[in-house]
Amino acid sequence: MKIDPQNPADLSAQIAQAIRDAIVSGALIVDERLPSETELSDLFRVSRPTVREALKRLAAQSLIRTQRGAAGGAFVNRLNFEDAYSQQITTSTLLLSMNAVSFDTACEARYALERACAALSADRRTPDHLATMRTEIFRQSQPGLTDEAFCTSDVAFHRALVDGAGNPVLSYQLAGAVEAMQPLMNMITFTARSREAIIAMHSKIADALEARDADVVDAALADLETYTRQLAQDVAEQRRKPA
Repeated sequence: MKIDPQNPADLSAQIAQAIRDAIVSGALIVDERLPSETELSDLFRVSRPTVREALKRLAAQSLIRTQRGAAGGAFVNRLNFEDAYSQQITTSTLLLSMNAVSFDTACEARYALERACAALSADRRTPDHLATMRTEIFRQSQPGLTDEAFCTSDVAFHRALVDGAGNPVLSYQLAGAVEAMQPLMNMITFTARSREAIIAMHSKIADALEARDADVVDAALADLETYTRQLAQDVAEQRRKPA
């Protein structure tokens, strides 16, 4: 593992990258203990605080874990998709907000990705996935449900559809689409949407999944996309009107 002292990039970032590369390449394996801070300091010819900052970066990315005691130290972590969801969601949310992605662009991506799961979910969904979707449909129909709670339920419904595909890579990739894009779209359209219309489309999707009818699932998602885009247009037109 090496760094370039002449590189203007932060030394701690370079060290973190070097260790990350060693983990990805397999030079450092899962549960292997990293060299001590002193050893890393000597290896990279930097101060211990710089090494400590690099280790903090890696821990924040769940690439390493630290243990106290005589047998303690920093160890290569075993990553799993579920633990990485939050980082994917945070990154997607920041990208959408910082790069001023248009509603149509986000909507197109979000539904294109989810529709890619339709056939797999129709084939592989379990009773638990269906039960989650039915529970969320029931929750959405409750009088007095707040807009925030409805949005949360909406996300949970679509999360179950995606997870029903039984593919952890897809679930991870779509974590940002469902749990970052969906809430942002809900924030824009919640004043104009009809809960009854959305519940009807959700019910159609759940029924089709139960019947393992991928074509109907895909068509219902397409209808939901069209409805969502129309809501955004209605909201935008309403805002353009003089007070």
